[in-house]
Amino acid sequence: MDNKLAKTVKTGLAATAVAGAAMAVYETKVKHFSYSKIDTIPSGSAPEQLVYGCIALEGGSLRGLYTAGVLDALMAEGVNLQTTVGVSAGAMCGFNYVSGQIGRTARFNLSNRFNQRYVGVGAYVENQSPFGFKYVFEDETNVEKLDRERFMDPARRFVAVATNIETVEPAYLDRDEVSDVFGAIRASATLPVVSEPVELDGVRYLDGGVTVSIPYQWPVDQGYEKIVIVRTLSRDAKKQPESSATIKLAEQRYKDNPQLITALKNKVDRYDAEVWACEKLEEEGRAFIIAPSEPVTISRMEADLEKLGDLYWLGHNDAMAQMADLKTYLNMA
Repeated sequence: MDNKLAKTVKTGLAATAVAGAAMAVYETKVKHFSYSKIDTIPSGSAPEQLVYGCIALEGGSLRGLYTAGVLDALMAEGVNLQTTVGVSAGAMCGFNYVSGQIGRTARFNLSNRFNQRYVGVGAYVENQSPFGFKYVFEDETNVEKLDRERFMDPARRFVAVATNIETVEPAYLDRDEVSDVFGAIRASATLPVVSEPVELDGVRYLDGGVTVSIPYQWPVDQGYEKIVIVRTLSRDAKKQPESSATIKLAEQRYKDNPQLITALKNKVDRYDAEVWACEKLEEEGRAFIIAPSEPVTISRMEADLEKLGDLYWLGHNDAMAQMADLKTYLNMA
């Protein structure tokens, strides 16, 4: 065997060994700490054809699994809204909707909940946040690579909602207007008190949920005639206020920014006003709402993968149950 052939064989054996080791890690670590029915999560690509309108995605941390289920159902049915605006978890789900990758959000969350690079101490050390955004946005994860070309398609618009710390007003960060869209998504989902703010283009941001939970107003102001709103709490649910411990920490950390503290204290009243406004739009035929048909009982940092998986399927099934009415609303039927 000549040296060139020997080198080729050696390289092939090494690659086989690496692939075998990766599979072993998946079987013993990733799969073991994944949702038991993760293999049932759908996959594939959404059709290319777009539907005029805007989809507005509520935040809610890991309640975003509901949104992931809704969006997968929409993509499979060819309901690809031209514009997506999302707050926090809504932005985290929304970018995979724009890239047209069915199941990617769910597979990532349901197989990485116990990955320290994504959630936990390891994530905090690397990101100064309970969630590991660096791991989310790099390609070397345990799910399919993000279709960046499709995500950046100028035919579609993507907006992540963050909170400007200085003005304590919502900032609508357009993919095509910021220097780093993934930094914008991270800013949108950067939890207050426990996370360091994200600086983007000279401005510091925190979670969009500090000032907006359901981003319905932006598409109204932009003049969209068709608005689909995806909520992560059932219609009769009440938003829980921040705990007294969280407020005390906020008062210490943001003592020089009383407006920010006030925003955190007033989030329940603001949320109630947003819900009322969304329902009024729905009554007038100006919006279509998809909301959990059952109470959502998971916590912000839920650790029960089966409950998270069930929430995904609740979103998927709720969307399918409303699909005919939704397509009629969007003039697709």
